[in-house]
Amino acid sequence: MLNTSTLLLGSNAGNRLQMLSDAMHHLQAVNIKIIQHSNIYQTQAWGLENQPAFLNQVLITESTLSATELLPVLLSIERKMGRVRTKKWEQRCIDIDLLFFNSEIILEKELIVPHPQLHLRRFTLLPLCELIPDYVHPVLNTTIKQLLQECTDDKEVIKY
Repeated sequence: MLNTSTLLLGSNAGNRLQMLSDAMHHLQAVNIKIIQHSNIYQTQAWGLENQPAFLNQVLITESTLSATELLPVLLSIERKMGRVRTKKWEQRCIDIDLLFFNSEIILEKELIVPHPQLHLRRFTLLPLCELIPDYVHPVLNTTIKQLLQECTDDKEVIKY
């Protein structure tokens, strides 16, 4: 069975553009097919703000992996690309967030889907809205377009 996952790529260290491209190649190398990708956006850091700007991009993917199988694959790709986790929201060469998985709601210790903060982040909503504006968030029962309109995040998000 094919599962659809929506991922957010982000990078604010090293060659950011190359990191996004490399992440896509790593995903494809493990049979995660990229169906659609948004434009790339440059965004101010969110959470821990005193750091370089991010490049972000949303991907719609398909694979045979379940959500619990997909998460360790994403973390493994991050590690292969040089990501070392020391503190939350720190500068990083690559970040791969699982935003949606099919239309499932998953509440596990290591995995919460939909991503619990995506509706608060303009840098996530803008590229999502580019690809799936009418998708209804399975928890909030609101379209991505509506979430973007209601988002109070005022950080600058510009097409790269």
